[in-house]
Amino acid sequence: MNIAIYTLGCKVNQYETQAMERELVRRGHALVPFEGPADAYIINTCTVTAVSDKKSRQMIRRARKQSPTAVVAVCGCYPQTHRPDMEKLDVDLVAGTGDRMKFPDLLEQTVRSRKAAVCLDDALTRRTFEQLPAGGMAARTRAMLKVEDGCVNFCSYCIIPYARGPVRSLPAEAAAAEVRRLKAEGYREIVLTGIEISSWGRDLPGKPELTDLLETVCREAGEMRVRLGSLEPRTVTEDFCRRAAALENLCPHFHLSLQSGCDATLRRMNRKYDAARYKESVGLLRGFFPRPAVTTDLIAGFPGETEEEFVATLDFIRSCAFADMHIFPYSIRPGTPAAAMEQVPKAVREERAARAAAIAADMHEAWLQGCVGQVYPVLYEQPSDGLYQGHAPNYMTVAAAGEDLHNRVLPTRIVGVRDGVLLGEL
Repeated sequence: MNIAIYTLGCKVNQYETQAMERELVRRGHALVPFEGPADAYIINTCTVTAVSDKKSRQMIRRARKQSPTAVVAVCGCYPQTHRPDMEKLDVDLVAGTGDRMKFPDLLEQTVRSRKAAVCLDDALTRRTFEQLPAGGMAARTRAMLKVEDGCVNFCSYCIIPYARGPVRSLPAEAAAAEVRRLKAEGYREIVLTGIEISSWGRDLPGKPELTDLLETVCREAGEMRVRLGSLEPRTVTEDFCRRAAALENLCPHFHLSLQSGCDATLRRMNRKYDAARYKESVGLLRGFFPRPAVTTDLIAGFPGETEEEFVATLDFIRSCAFADMHIFPYSIRPGTPAAAMEQVPKAVREERAARAAAIAADMHEAWLQGCVGQVYPVLYEQPSDGLYQGHAPNYMTVAAAGEDLHNRVLPTRIVGVRDGVLLGEL
């Protein structure tokens, strides 16, 4: 059977799609481009914002239009939290965020029976971690390893706890086995990912910490690089930094979710830290690691945000001198507490996001310029515009002249910056 898959949303969704792809190929099915004809279409959806819901619906309708007789199957966060919406769409199979390895069975059954099926559970009742095969479909340089699922933070703007359920963790010994397999397959870097990896271990016997997992993974990885996904700022303590800095193969790239640099806004968001605690985390990382890349996310125009509060956020991000930022104007997520708060006009949200993005762009350029003259071990991935591109340990993109560099880690001197890319010489 020819199967086309489209994935929206976060790295966890991408990871879970890769796991389903591997299983479908193992069963003898062929993966084909989503833009063309197929026997079945899978849309792995996202529901982090109302815009995500809209994009998910668009892809469902596109699949049906492309091949009216094909089976259209939907999974992911959107149907998990919006089951009634599925009834309004012409969908043959509806599943959520649980039991991804059962999904190929459901798809095959639906193709055979041509009868619509719905397979949804209550995410909040889940208590076990579904271990999925790590890696990717192609000879990739970087593999993702999902070590955690679920979240119990209940930020006021976020619906994900209802889509993903409570925290469930992959035991350290199981993670170590996956790392050994990935190393044998030739991967050169592992990215630890999850919905909220800072909560890893809370549900395991003895309540181990993320640092315990990190030490296990780095030990098993050997010469492979290990990279962390997004962290909650309170994870970064002196003990975390001391132990992490001792791991030679840990990449010095730390993505600390910020969302706002104003305490009043953070309280409305129901975030669990204030600006001072966040700044402490940044300072600790810079004290233990030589010029680490600290990156972050920011929401502009959150409900109730005044101009004064936003200016405080701009001052705060300048003081942090981030290596890179992802900036989003606030998007109303129906069903969350923030949706019922006093909304900032859309035009103001977008204008504030643009102001923040301009500052972020200047900081990013300055950070890249600070890399010039340094020598980094670059993991090269693919050719682009006559050069070979890869990533330094700090996750900055590097381009250098060379041939057959795929999946090789080579010392590279940075000689310049062009269009957000570090120019290197082997």
